[in-house]
Amino acid sequence: MRRFLALVCVLGCYTATTHSSRRTAETFGDWSAPFNVGPPINTSYNDTYAFLSRDELTMYFTSDRPGGLGGNDLWVATRESVESPWEDPHNMGAPINTASDDSLPFLAPNEHVLYFYSQRQAGNCGPIGTGDIWMTRRRNKHSPWQEPTNLGCVLNTSVDETAPAFWEDPRTEQAWLFFGSPRRPGSDYDVFASPLGEDEFAGPGILVPEFSSPGRDTRIFIRNDGLEAFITSNRAGGQGSIDIWTSTRETLSDEWSVPINLGYPVDSPSNDGSPWLSKHGTILYFFSERSGPGTLGGRDIWYTTRVKLND
Repeated sequence: MRRFLALVCVLGCYTATTHSSRRTAETFGDWSAPFNVGPPINTSYNDTYAFLSRDELTMYFTSDRPGGLGGNDLWVATRESVESPWEDPHNMGAPINTASDDSLPFLAPNEHVLYFYSQRQAGNCGPIGTGDIWMTRRRNKHSPWQEPTNLGCVLNTSVDETAPAFWEDPRTEQAWLFFGSPRRPGSDYDVFASPLGEDEFAGPGILVPEFSSPGRDTRIFIRNDGLEAFITSNRAGGQGSIDIWTSTRETLSDEWSVPINLGYPVDSPSNDGSPWLSKHGTILYFFSERSGPGTLGGRDIWYTTRVKLND
């Protein structure tokens, strides 16, 4: 019951508030025209689902380029500084990657836990063709990633669970794992949230109606302060098939606004999704299938920038 009430607060239902729950909303300018990250991150293959470390010097992403273990694999690239070029990515290898699809990385804030999606069958909760959310740990940033573990068949079910996204409530320090799943009858994929215990136990997912629609709603990203969210969705009213949508709220106790399409020039007539937002809220990475100058083929990783106006 305690966890349910905490989720109600996360989803933005009105509650009695204290001064400590009030937050100052950030004000930002418009998003710039997107920039293609370019080689060696992007190739003529599908390069997608980027997630950067807090210092923006390490990028985890998904690619089906040659040199992997099969299908989609997790890759990682580093750079010396934010002004430096990216070095050649390397495949994360076994046991992180398998001959099945391994994809959609999401790094916890302590950067010692990596969540991802996998269709591997050993330990999976569903039949062949469905996937689960897995996690791997490391002792520190210089330690190797350990053998992945399934988050369990309470969070994971016999249908697909995908696109993990971690967010910690700054008031309560309660950690939440958001994900997409087609478990709701009559809908495509919806956004669900599961509270994580101190032992990282993942409870059953609870529907997040503010971020869900009759369409396909999957990968989200919630800004650190909990006042802005970005949603991957093909709901009606977008620029193309899959778009990035955004929802905001003035305080942590307010309801989330109805999501609006991020619009041109970020969204395009092609598929655009899987947002990652920098810690200052000024850089947004995403995948896009747009064509034209600067594209390398298939899905590419792009980024767009904006200026914070109330510094």
